[in-house]
Amino acid sequence: MRNTRMVSALGALALGLTGLAATSNATAAPTADTADTTKTASSNGGNTHYVVLADRGSSAKALAKRLQAKGATVTSVNEAVGMVTVTSSDANFATSARAMKGVFGAADEGVVGRSPQKAKRDETERPRMAGKQAATAPTKGPKGMSKNRAADPLDDKLWGMDMINAGAAHVAESGDKRVKVGIMDTGVDASHPDIAPNFDHKLSRNFTTDIPEIDGECEVESCIDPADVDQGGHGTHVAGTVAAAKNGLGVSGVAPDVSLVNVRAGQDSGYFFVGPTVNALTYSADSGLDVVNMSFYVDPWAYYCEGGAPEDSPEEAAEQDMIIESMSRALRYAHSKDVTLVGALGNAATDLANPGTDTSSPNYPEGNAHPRTLDNASCMDLPVEGPNVIGVSSVGPSERKAYYSNYTTEPTSGEIEVSAPGGDAYDYPNASGPNPSSMVLSSVPEEVVKAEGSVDEDGNITPAGEGWVFKDCAKIKGTVECGYYEYYQGTSMASPHAAGVSALIVSAHGNNNGHTGFGLNADTTQQILMDSARNKPCPEPRLYDYPAPIPAGYNAECVGDDDFNGFYGDGIIDAQAAVAKK
Repeated sequence: MRNTRMVSALGALALGLTGLAATSNATAAPTADTADTTKTASSNGGNTHYVVLADRGSSAKALAKRLQAKGATVTSVNEAVGMVTVTSSDANFATSARAMKGVFGAADEGVVGRSPQKAKRDETERPRMAGKQAATAPTKGPKGMSKNRAADPLDDKLWGMDMINAGAAHVAESGDKRVKVGIMDTGVDASHPDIAPNFDHKLSRNFTTDIPEIDGECEVESCIDPADVDQGGHGTHVAGTVAAAKNGLGVSGVAPDVSLVNVRAGQDSGYFFVGPTVNALTYSADSGLDVVNMSFYVDPWAYYCEGGAPEDSPEEAAEQDMIIESMSRALRYAHSKDVTLVGALGNAATDLANPGTDTSSPNYPEGNAHPRTLDNASCMDLPVEGPNVIGVSSVGPSERKAYYSNYTTEPTSGEIEVSAPGGDAYDYPNASGPNPSSMVLSSVPEEVVKAEGSVDEDGNITPAGEGWVFKDCAKIKGTVECGYYEYYQGTSMASPHAAGVSALIVSAHGNNNGHTGFGLNADTTQQILMDSARNKPCPEPRLYDYPAPIPAGYNAECVGDDDFNGFYGDGIIDAQAAVAKK
């Protein structure tokens, strides 16, 4: 997936995998206030961005005034979790802020003005992009959709919807417009004809500000993109899986009649820093969102260790402690407001119970990564291992654990809850190269497929995009509209399947009690999602040896029983069983 941890170098070299640019940075104020978040304008010029966290029970607004008195420029105040983001030219600001009374911690979120660096990339999601090689001609792809699903033209390519019984579920429940799903990602292209019917412009927000030094030239003068665009593509792909409209065009999503809300927390360049992520979470809670999908990990650390890893400096340890506390507060706050939180488990083919050594952190600013010894008892992947997050692993069309998907050999430790279709380009007989039809097809912005060379300026599929990108046009309200669709794979693609089923659960079982408007208790939603999942036992032998061309380094051991194990959690999600659950 584009926004969770990268696959190992071994896999990237052996399989020729490169990835999408991810999305993330937390340096600027959101475009609109919430009841608990106040913002003031700020200038980026040459300053460093910092996040300062107040002690538990202390006022963030009061802290903001004290920070202003020290010369900092306040860019946002999040009273719900006690977080203040600022800019300052003082090189010792973080150290002096930590010494202030009532401060839990402070961290540097990056200096504006560093030399440009490559965008954050996940080496799994788009295997065809390695060296721009041509597609491998598929031998025989997975079966298409079951015939009981009222199909949009490309739905026959959505084997994952068949796997989770989406068509049968839609006979009883296709979603309620009052149910709102937040897409916390790179943005969402609201102009896409499969997204537009379900997109909530009023509630959508962008919590990031572009930084030219890492994101490239700003598209608008303020460097704050509108809350209805997506220059990366990842968020629009995720949104389409959740709730692409059933409108006679392209594809339809798991919950094609719910509302989509863009709560952007990621930069164009691919980074998700703590400031925008926390602000997006608390906004989601205060705005009454029912479900939030999180297909990313919080930068700059692949794993956050309480007190730091043994090799980390005191400054690095303090930063991790502050981010763990900030994210934990925000996740708990969202859960307290009945937001069902769904997260991608990650694409590193890692046993999360024994993560070993991290060599990729910190990934920002560039050049600071160093080997770190990880202790599972104190180190975690955020947000998926944070409180109240439903962790989703990925399966391919044969229902094997996708070769790249993280898993756990301690299934009772809380890292995984369920599994869902995320695609596996090598999950087909006699694979010698990636097969697009074994991946997940969903909506993408036109400008993204044009920029990557899959579509020419006239809107036609190029030889580079043939078999990987589709164009579909239909007359909608008297006007011919065209949408583009592309194959991705990753736990980023599995998570929105589970978020979509969660939205169907709220639609089918929700009420007007105990929630702002129509909704459902988040614990109830999670319980139904897990209880209705179809049991999937471990493979035999349990040490699964992936066939060629997957290298032996991806082999993984499945621990647990039919009811719950480290590959599948409580099982593969089942939309039909979920909406019928009593």
